[in-house]
Amino acid sequence: MELRSQKLRKIAPELDPLRLGTGWGKEDLSKIQIMIESTFGDSHPGSGHLFELVEEARKGIAEAGGYGARYFTTDICDGEAQGHDGINYSLPSRDMIANMIEIHANATPFDGGVFVASCDKGMPAHLMGIGRVNIPSIVITGGVMDAGPDLLTLEQIGMYSAMYERGEISEEKLSFYKQNACPSCGACSFMGTASTMQIMAEALGLMLPGSALMPATSPDLCTVAREAGKQAVWLAEHNLTPDKIVTMKSFENAIMVHAAISGSTNSLLHLPAIAHEFGIEIDGDTFDRIHRGAHYLLNIRPAGKWPAQYFYYAGGVPTIMEEIKDSLHLDVMTVTGKTLGENLEELKKNGFYDKCDKYLAKVGLRREDVIRPFDRPFGTDGSIAILKGNLAPDGAVVKHTVVPKEMFHAVLKARPFDCEEEAIHAVLTHAIQPGDAVIIRYEGPKGSGMPEMFYTTEAIASDAELGASIALLTDGRFSGASKGPAIGHISPEAADGGPIALVEENDLIEVDIPNRILQIIGIRGEEKSPEEVEAILEERRKNWKPYVAKHTQGVLKIFSENAVSPMKGGYMD
Repeated sequence: MELRSQKLRKIAPELDPLRLGTGWGKEDLSKIQIMIESTFGDSHPGSGHLFELVEEARKGIAEAGGYGARYFTTDICDGEAQGHDGINYSLPSRDMIANMIEIHANATPFDGGVFVASCDKGMPAHLMGIGRVNIPSIVITGGVMDAGPDLLTLEQIGMYSAMYERGEISEEKLSFYKQNACPSCGACSFMGTASTMQIMAEALGLMLPGSALMPATSPDLCTVAREAGKQAVWLAEHNLTPDKIVTMKSFENAIMVHAAISGSTNSLLHLPAIAHEFGIEIDGDTFDRIHRGAHYLLNIRPAGKWPAQYFYYAGGVPTIMEEIKDSLHLDVMTVTGKTLGENLEELKKNGFYDKCDKYLAKVGLRREDVIRPFDRPFGTDGSIAILKGNLAPDGAVVKHTVVPKEMFHAVLKARPFDCEEEAIHAVLTHAIQPGDAVIIRYEGPKGSGMPEMFYTTEAIASDAELGASIALLTDGRFSGASKGPAIGHISPEAADGGPIALVEENDLIEVDIPNRILQIIGIRGEEKSPEEVEAILEERRKNWKPYVAKHTQGVLKIFSENAVSPMKGGYMD
């Protein structure tokens, strides 16, 4: 097999001198050439430490006889973008990073790739890029940061901020929490989108077994990065491309793991977008089907008790997979060149679990304190549900594992807002009362780029009175850290003329999570028949003014004009 890189040298005579000018040695030109793509940069803790992993991967590539070339697509941080219009760029950044990976990989073809990322958009973007360029590839994730004093983690800051606004804690206390919530580099230490997507990368078979969600401060992470570099050369030598690894069975495995860990609802944007790049179609209904009857096992925040670094201590993805083994496709291929089943058997023999048990012992826990046995789950209906009805004909998502039981069945009065800023003010000033449905619309992909409604969800969830008596409904999305009665991704979105755009004050909204229903059942406080509701919505539609795009130039204009429905992945088509 002639390598892609060597074919290129024959037809591009300027390539060798340009690479020599970049610092390559003459002997490097004929080696297997591996692109090392990472989100390294000073943008946030999840990417700030990745250069060390890039260099370790590069050493591994060299040890295996290859040459590693470093490329960078720095990502942004959802946390740093919160509270202002910067959050509108978050989801579009995923697609832009994937575009840059495509450009890097195809403008100068390589024989293989190592992809290094940690966080919410960088990780799914790299997985999308891998599917798109389809060169032999392996993923390294940057792990998670340590927890702070008294196991303080960043997702608690939204709660403490809302408590400060209500006068429940002092400014000094809030400052202490803010200054100690991120004590090291790494992704945020809870089961948010970053942690979830690291786990999804391993569950898809694209990482070395047991390497997702390692503490960023652990020497194990550097060891894994070096081994991954070596494996990238092996993958290139054997032309084991991602399309031979990632199949529909792989996605079904990943979604089953997602159910077991109570993963972020943002995975319903990212996994369909990744699948699309592999020519595979999954959507919200795929998640709902697989989550039904699935056992939820993980005791990690925000749904559970412990910070995310304890997930690795408990054996990580392999322990989860051992518990749900009977529900997995064990014959799928992975980047080791072995099947998932073979990998799991090998981990039992190579000391992986013994090492993890030593870490657990240091924090005084047992494995089952973090990952429950299959026969003693926290729940048996997965962690998310797809709701449908005349308010969400194409679906909406709720993470029911963090919803108070009082809100599983409810009829609420609509309080619609056309932006988040107005809604959060109403919540914090108690203009919102028990029994209300806070509706935030025009925040979907076509509306404003689909920002998170993080501060509104935290304001509601941290309010003792409202947290179990109202719901938040939106065509936007939530942080993976969000808790409480929040239903998002309502599709079609308001900017597309979806029914959420037609809701008026005091319309009656039925939420029925067990039966997967989200529907308008009354108008201005009076219950109506389905036919009457439909007729009134049709009248309102005649008077509805088509949405005028907020963004008239740049990335957000491009994204809003080309993004598909949230229930299909919100990617640019």
